Amino acid sequence: MVVNVGDLQPTQMCVGLAEVWSRQRDFGEESKKERLNYLRGKPVPLVRNRIGQLWMVDRHHRLRALLEMDPSVTTYGYVVAELDSEHRADALESLQQRGWLYLHDGRGNGPWPPSDLPHSLLGLQDDPYRSLVWKLKKEGVIQPQPLIPYHEFRWGAFLRTRPLPPFSSAQLDPALPASRRLARSAAAAHLAGWTGAD
Repeated sequence: MVVNVGDLQPTQMCVGLAEVWSRQRDFGEESKKERLNYLRGKPVPLVRNRIGQLWMVDRHHRLRALLEMDPSVTTYGYVVAELDSEHRADALESLQQRGWLYLHDGRGNGPWPPSDLPHSLLGLQDDPYRSLVWKLKKEGVIQPQPLIPYHEFRWGAFLRTRPLPPFSSAQLDPALPASRRLARSAAAAHLAGWTGAD
């Protein structure tokens, strides 16, 4: 099914803007046909309630990137669950029971009530630690775990409790050497995607 990205409600409170900006650079280099093929190959898993409201349970970064570039952008999606409810609060409660909500904000605080989730991808906060984890994944320091929901945020929560130099999503470099060491340390061995010590 084809859906308007602006109509999709997120199931998390934040993203790493470094990943959003990187995806925007990639999208900017693609032709319209290449982008269409990419989106067709990466459909969004959706949850729909009885009145047709849609929540996305993945793809927050790439679709936030596209929505910023084009407010009328559409994408492909498929429904993974139908909810027998008409009210947002009931839908969010069902999503929470399934473990499909991430209710910590961009500073790592939470969990907040599901009602605090933004209605649009454009309302997502920036979490620089999520940006840092994206960079570590890109470098191969952390292995992708596509079947484990929100595993990147668990890595972010781990790094947040360790001393790192000041950094931001726009400037990750100061924190990278220390975060690489921490991600490879035995203290991180319990986290999915751990690659082990050097």
